[in-house]
Amino acid sequence: MSDFTHFDAEGKAIMVDVSEKNANLRTAVAIGSIMVSEEIYEKIAAGTVAKGDVLGVARVAGIMAAKKTSELIPLCHLLPLTSCKLDFDLQHSEDGHYFVNAACTVKTVAQTGVEMEALTGVNIALLTIYDMCKAIDKHMSIQHVHLAYKSGGKSGEFLWQS
Repeated sequence: MSDFTHFDAEGKAIMVDVSEKNANLRTAVAIGSIMVSEEIYEKIAAGTVAKGDVLGVARVAGIMAAKKTSELIPLCHLLPLTSCKLDFDLQHSEDGHYFVNAACTVKTVAQTGVEMEALTGVNIALLTIYDMCKAIDKHMSIQHVHLAYKSGGKSGEFLWQS
């Protein structure tokens, strides 16, 4: 059980005690994409989705979600986020697929990292895109959500190697 830090010696779930750790700058970037139809892709690009500015609303939703991660994931610490931003990129692949790619970057100065906040932010941003576009076409697929980068803390830097 010692490899699982969210359990005590008796196997009971616990919040990890970080009180002895030093606060330092922590950064995490999570990325993911949603595959959409050509119609949705074109309407997002043109800003003509009936529900409004899809990427603007998704950006705000992702930021709000990152700030509430400790309320959603039971053993996450409540962290004072110093920065949270979401970036989007529209991509049309040569094989005829259309994607909205999202990246959520979160920073804090704290005793534990912000990986879960970045992952929560990108997931909720992608779900918001789904929600705002489902009236056009429900055949959307959220894909490849993962931690792309993190820095700070005892484990140091992590960079996703695909």
